[in-house]
Amino acid sequence: MFDTRTAPYAALLLRLALGILFLAHAGLKIFVFTPAGTAQFFASLGLPPALAYVTIAWEVIGALALILGVWPRLAALALIPVLAGAIATVHGPAGFFFTNPNGGWEYLALWIVGLLALALIGDGALALRPTPSRGAAS
Repeated sequence: MFDTRTAPYAALLLRLALGILFLAHAGLKIFVFTPAGTAQFFASLGLPPALAYVTIAWEVIGALALILGVWPRLAALALIPVLAGAIATVHGPAGFFFTNPNGGWEYLALWIVGLLALALIGDGALALRPTPSRGAAS
């Protein structure tokens, strides 16, 4: 059974948690590793260093969109490639468990599932700009 009274608040809680996690993840790149250090790390992986700056911006913008509720379903889907890229380049080769050296991909996979669940369940309560619906009248 789907409880229509509480589901919007569950989606809100999920949206806020995912957004705060992405903000913290971007903050790590900005304040701890620094953007230049993150760019060097990306280069060490064979990725274009400029992709680090794009990734940081993507994470911050996506996080704010989730937290504020600005097209949250689309924001959730748009953040999945960031995590998939992290799995493909860093965490996948480290194995499944996140406690492995270099961190495995289990945490990122769970994060992706959370983003997919949010995209499926809906924007949640208190969304400032709900995701447009294809079936909505103009």
